[in-house]
Amino acid sequence: MSTNISKQKRENLVNKIKDIRSYIAKAKQDENTENLLLYLSELEKEIKARKYGLVFEEHREGIDELLNTHTPVLTEEKELFINNGGQMNFLIEGDNLAVLQLLKKTHREKIDLIYIDPPYNTGQNDFVYDDCFVDKEDGFRHSKWLSFMDKRLQLARKLLAPEGVLVISIGYHELNNLILLCENLFLGKQVVTVTVQTSGGKPSGGFNYLQEYLVFVTKKDFIPNPVKFAGGKARSPFEGLTLATFTQTQRPNQTYPIFVDRKSGHIVGCGESLADRIKSGKYTGNPADFNFDYAEAPNGTAALWPVSSKGGHCVWRLIATRLMDDWSKGYIKVSKNKSKVNPNEYSVQYLPEGVIKKVESGQLQVVGSGMDCPTLIFGDNQTVGSDIPTIWTEKAFFTTKGTAEVKDIFCGEKRFSYPKPVSLISEVIRACCGENATVLDFFAGSGTTGLALMGVNDEEDMNRRFILCTNNESNICRKVTYPRLHTVITGKLENGSHYSEGIETSLKFYRVDFVPISEKLYYEYADELLLHVRELVELENGINFTGNSEHAIILTDEELAVFIQNIGEFKKCRKLYLGHDVLVSGEQEAMLKKRHIMVNIIPDYYYKEWEG
Repeated sequence: MSTNISKQKRENLVNKIKDIRSYIAKAKQDENTENLLLYLSELEKEIKARKYGLVFEEHREGIDELLNTHTPVLTEEKELFINNGGQMNFLIEGDNLAVLQLLKKTHREKIDLIYIDPPYNTGQNDFVYDDCFVDKEDGFRHSKWLSFMDKRLQLARKLLAPEGVLVISIGYHELNNLILLCENLFLGKQVVTVTVQTSGGKPSGGFNYLQEYLVFVTKKDFIPNPVKFAGGKARSPFEGLTLATFTQTQRPNQTYPIFVDRKSGHIVGCGESLADRIKSGKYTGNPADFNFDYAEAPNGTAALWPVSSKGGHCVWRLIATRLMDDWSKGYIKVSKNKSKVNPNEYSVQYLPEGVIKKVESGQLQVVGSGMDCPTLIFGDNQTVGSDIPTIWTEKAFFTTKGTAEVKDIFCGEKRFSYPKPVSLISEVIRACCGENATVLDFFAGSGTTGLALMGVNDEEDMNRRFILCTNNESNICRKVTYPRLHTVITGKLENGSHYSEGIETSLKFYRVDFVPISEKLYYEYADELLLHVRELVELENGINFTGNSEHAIILTDEELAVFIQNIGEFKKCRKLYLGHDVLVSGEQEAMLKKRHIMVNIIPDYYYKEWEG
C-alpha cells in the first residue's frame, strides 16, 4: 500500500493545533510554552510554503522504502553481452528510480538527451503504482502519477548536461500537470509542447483524438539541429560515400580503391576489392590488418580509399560495379578534399536511393550535367529546417507504424502495445544531439530509443551511445527490449534467420540488485559494494573489461600483483582503472609506463551508498 504523505502532514498539523489550545488554556510559562512556540513556528513555515503552483498529494512507493535500507548495485548478465564492435551501449533491467540513483554516481551532468515515454495514466490499466493498476475510480489517481514522475524527474534533472535536453512523450490525460511539474522543477528553462498526430482518430466523449504530445525542456537559447521533415534552405542532395559503421572485415566487398584522373577529376575505374583479393589468394592475412595502398593508382590518377571523417578505415556505401554504374548516370560527384585528417586527395559523394527515386520520378529538378562530366546538376533542393515545428503530421509518426516495426522483428507476434515509431524518436535524437552525445531512456519499453539512435548514427556517421532502463514487468525487458536490440545489432532473428546486415555496435546487459545497509558490518558492506564497482566504471566510460581488451580494472593490491606478473598477456591494454586505495610500488609504476598503460584512479564515491 502506498502512503499518502500530504494527508499525514495535515493530520499532524490538526493534532498540533489541539495541543496548542490545551497549552493556551493552562497559560503557564513552562516547558509547554516552549513546545507551543515550536509548533507555531512549524505551522508558520508550512503555511508560508504553500505558494502558487502545482499542488498534489505526495505519495511514497515500495521502492522508496527499499532505497532507505538498501543500496542499489549493478550486476552484469555476461551471457547476454552483444560484442559487435563500435560504441558500447547499455540496457539495465530494474526499477528506474534505483537506476537513476546509480546514474548520479556515473553520469551527473553528463547526459545530452533524456527521452522518456512514461505511463499516460489513462485509467485503462496503463499505470502501475506500487504493484497495482491505477484506475479512473482512484481519487488520488493524478497525485500518484505526479508523485511517481516528480521523484524521477528530480533525479533526471541532476543527470542532464548544461546544454542537455529533456523530451517526454505524453497524452492529454496528464499533459497540463506535466507542464506545470516541469516548470516547477526546471527553473530558467523553456518548456515547449509539440503536438504529434499519431493516428487517424480515437473517438471519446464526442471528440476525435488524433494526437499525442512531446514536451521539450531546453535552454531558452536552444539551437536544434535540422529535422528531416521540415522545409529549409537550398542544399546539394549529394551525401558522403563513406560508411563508418562497418569495417573492412565485415564488408570486404565494399573495401576497394577508386581511381580519379588528376587532370579531369573524373572517376576512371576501381581497383580490386578486399573480398576479391582474399578469394584469389592475393591477400592471405587478417582482413582487419589489410592496409590501404595509395601507390596502386595508375599513372596520372589518385587512389581514394574509404576513410572516415576522423581518419579511420571504413568502407564505401556502394560496391564497385554499382559505383561505376551510378557514375555513368550522373549520381556520383567528385570534388577536391579539404579535410586535413583524411589522406584522400578527392572526396566522393553519392545520391541516396530516396533522392534517386525523386530524380527518376521528376520530383527533383535536374537542370543539366557538369562540363565533360556526367554528374547531374540540380535545381532548388530544400534542406530540412533548423527550427523544430510545434505540429508534426507525418504519417511515419503514426502509432501503427511502431506496432508494425515490432511485429516485423518478432515475426508477426504483437509483444508490446503502442510502441513509438523509430522515425519519431529518430527526429528527436537528430534535433537534440551532437556527434558524441549520450542518450538516456529510463522508460525504455520495447527499446525504440536504442533502435532510433543506432539508425541515425549509421545514417549520419555519428558516435552517439545510449543507456536504456526498463523493469521486467510482464517479462518486457527479456522478452521484448533485449531480443529486439539483439536482432537489430546482429542482423539475426530469434530463430537464427537473416534479418539485416546488422550494425557495428555493442550492448551490455545489467540488472539492478540491492545490498542491505544495516544488516552487515561496515567492512562486509564495503566489500560487497566493491564487487559491483566494475559495472559502474564500464557504464561511466562506455567500455568493456571482458576479454583481452584495451581496458583493465584492478581493485585490490593482490589483483595488481597478478596483473603485473602476467602483464605480457595484456598486449592490447592501454588504460588501467585502479581502485582509489590500491598502492602502486615504484617498480610496478615503471612497468606500467614501459607498456604505455595509462592509469585512471576510480573515484571513491563509487564505493559509497548514493547521496542526494
